[in-house]
Amino acid sequence: MFRARPQRHGRLAAGVAAALLIALSGPACRAQTPAAPLTMQQAVDLARGGNPTLLAAQQNLLSVKAQEIQAGVRQNPYFSAGGSNITLGEYANNPYDYSLGVGRLFERGEKRRWRLDSARSTTAETDAQYRLTEQQTILAVRQAFTNFIIAKAAKKLADDNLSDFKHEVDIGNERYKAGDLSKLDFERLDLQLAQFESDESNAIVAAQQAADQLQVLLGFDKPRADFDIAGDVVPPPVTLVMDELEQKGLAARPDYKAAQAAVAVADANVKLAYANGTADPTLEADYNLNGPDSSVGFSLSIPLRIFDRNQGNKSTAKFVASASRFTVTAARNQVVSDVDQAYSGYINSKLLADRYNGHYLDEARDVLDIARFSYEHGGLALIDYLDALRDSRSVNSDALSAYQQAWLAIHQLSFVTATDIVP
Repeated sequence: MFRARPQRHGRLAAGVAAALLIALSGPACRAQTPAAPLTMQQAVDLARGGNPTLLAAQQNLLSVKAQEIQAGVRQNPYFSAGGSNITLGEYANNPYDYSLGVGRLFERGEKRRWRLDSARSTTAETDAQYRLTEQQTILAVRQAFTNFIIAKAAKKLADDNLSDFKHEVDIGNERYKAGDLSKLDFERLDLQLAQFESDESNAIVAAQQAADQLQVLLGFDKPRADFDIAGDVVPPPVTLVMDELEQKGLAARPDYKAAQAAVAVADANVKLAYANGTADPTLEADYNLNGPDSSVGFSLSIPLRIFDRNQGNKSTAKFVASASRFTVTAARNQVVSDVDQAYSGYINSKLLADRYNGHYLDEARDVLDIARFSYEHGGLALIDYLDALRDSRSVNSDALSAYQQAWLAIHQLSFVTATDIVP
């Protein structure tokens, strides 16, 4: 938490502390708003149910799963009927002839089993790919949520800065009228007001854009004017160490699971390729009526796989299966690398954020308060006061940027481990 001390005109330097408070609305405040501010978890839950990209991925998963039905169907039997010489009489030289037949192809080599195995493994792979899309969507929502929280804090800071400096300009105007401040110094003071007004205008635009971007990710067809969120500006600590995060990533990363599922698909396809190299017999039974005589017969046909034994597809399937195992190794190495990089990014960004929260903000506030007091009592030149003012604005803005980077690093850690590091 920020450590604010009651001092005269302290809002300018303590703007970031005030920015934190706007994100912590109590139940009484929420009851008065048209829509209660969303928490980060609520935003993620909304995106799961309303993000169109994620919904499209869900339908794709269902379509792939439907292929399991097709993979399990058996060969259809067929029926045939025929007739000849049906317009001739019974005792003609070529009497009429009718025939009825049924037949069916029987698959060998457990083709249906391996088709089902391949289809189910493909569904598992697609499900893992869907989970990856879900994780990417959640990451985008969390990043947009953080950007909106920081944009709101920056707007609050800009509002407070502008309000405080207008007060300083009013005091300067009174001193100028009283002859205690030269016209040059007053106009230089007044010109500085333009920068604060520009900061406020830019902050308003940034906050609106951040709100719109988050609402798009949540699946809103049109941005809402009353849309709001609530969350912490200062990032929390991550207690897990890198080894623990690596294990979480290896256990939960959907892209790693997709690579493992691809091995199962490839293995099933190898077995299916060998099964497709076996000959499938076709059994037929028929009934014939030839004049006054009738007969029943059958036939069995078996293709001779002398030349085409599916050799090319067998070799291809084996190479694909071998390649998929290398892909698993690559995916595992990528998980470990991603976690290590994300953890390093978090450690450095959190270290900088803690420096601002525990040192630089207090120091900037003290410098500005002393400079303001000295300037208002004639002990400091205007140029030195304006320098102190610019330094304070810069430190407060840099602090927000540091908090934002630390939050984004936490979200990246959640993404590369496929777990909720900070709910």
